[in-house]
Amino acid sequence: MSRLDDYIKLINNKLIDYLPGRNNLQKNVVEAMEYSLNGNGKRIRPLLVLEFCRACGGDINKALPFACAVEMVHTYSLIHDDLPCMDNDDFRRGKPSNHVVYGEAMALLAGDALLTRAFEIILSPETIKSVGANVVAEAAACLADNIGVYGMIGGQVIDMESENKSVSKDVLDSMHSLKTGALIVASAKIGCIIAGADKSKIEAATEYAKSIGVAFQIVDDILDVTSSTEKLGKQVRKDQQENKSTYVSIMGMEKSKKTVLDLTDKALSALLKFDSNENLLKDLAVSLASRDR
Repeated sequence: MSRLDDYIKLINNKLIDYLPGRNNLQKNVVEAMEYSLNGNGKRIRPLLVLEFCRACGGDINKALPFACAVEMVHTYSLIHDDLPCMDNDDFRRGKPSNHVVYGEAMALLAGDALLTRAFEIILSPETIKSVGANVVAEAAACLADNIGVYGMIGGQVIDMESENKSVSKDVLDSMHSLKTGALIVASAKIGCIIAGADKSKIEAATEYAKSIGVAFQIVDDILDVTSSTEKLGKQVRKDQQENKSTYVSIMGMEKSKKTVLDLTDKALSALLKFDSNENLLKDLAVSLASRDR
């Protein structure tokens, strides 16, 4: 089994362990949390936490709580993103969205609970004992900074306020570097922080993560035009129907594809800062650029 498969198995098993118990009065929200957390996700963000920790000479077992916390934050964002008051999507990861199954109110609470649980895990006595209070504080601050008003939430604000408008590429870059890219950057940086990496490696990890984050979104825009709902597991051509600006609508298909390749090359160049041969991170960047779902 490859290291990637080992990571995914490790992450999936630990995510279930970290879910709250199902007391009778709260069981519905825990079931809703588990429903989305157990979706067929790529686990890109927790993978980055573990692999950048390893690449910097750290212990992945110490990074595992942070990896799971990051995935919980990501899952919360997807639940809320799908809500009727946001993007109003009925499918996610090949199955009905959380609010379709559990209702809008419970989906909202499940997202809130996952976000809260993420910080409970990071700030737990066990995690503090494992890596130290200073490291926990730095990692928690990194995560909070990247998912707040000037991070992931800020990107969602730009997205909502750009509906039915023609926006520039600069605005589109800002939107996706925050909405999609900020949590990816946080994941890579947190892995480095847990390992006690120096500033140059944290900067290289940030460069790598920024590049694959934007590339990931451009590929999403391409697949929204070229793929199907069955293959992607979510509704396609929705941006076009809602007159949203995308990389494809602004740059065209061919330039979009070339930009993905250029960003992937930039990500691979950033990995030269690391001493060891980071095949997993290289393979991840390439696979994300060439994915078909």
